[in-house]
Amino acid sequence: MLILLAAIFAIHIIGIILLLVATIDNAWWMTENISTDVWGRWVQTNGVWNLTDLPKGSHYPEDYLQAVQASAVLACIFSILGIFVFVAQLFTLSKGKRFTISGVFQALACLCIMIAASIYTDRFHLDEKQGWYGHCYILAWISFALTFISSITYFVLRKKTG
Repeated sequence: MLILLAAIFAIHIIGIILLLVATIDNAWWMTENISTDVWGRWVQTNGVWNLTDLPKGSHYPEDYLQAVQASAVLACIFSILGIFVFVAQLFTLSKGKRFTISGVFQALACLCIMIAASIYTDRFHLDEKQGWYGHCYILAWISFALTFISSITYFVLRKKTG
């Protein structure tokens, strides 16, 4: 059981790291000389990268952009709270009640990052023929899978320890 708890803890930490990188780093959409994230756009001119604001208008609807930003940040917060609750539950709650709250926090993190990545997929870069999704976008979907797996694992462990 100790090895299983260590593995779950490791998956949770990896999920948090991926969520933070996906939210903070600047590569949700890439071209040869443009790197765009949910906070700004980096443009390379004469070999120097410069941060600019995201363009306004139909390509970047502000309400959807704010929904993506808020969902990504909430996913990070829920996942970080989940790891602290996981550690606290190990020592304070009786068997059968452990891991429920951690599972709920991970499920909320999973839902939030799925919302962020889904909105970004559906509403941004639809008309752009040049470019590709960057590593942060891919990390967001990978962290969705990890948070989903860990939330299910927390709920299954709750049943087994009861």
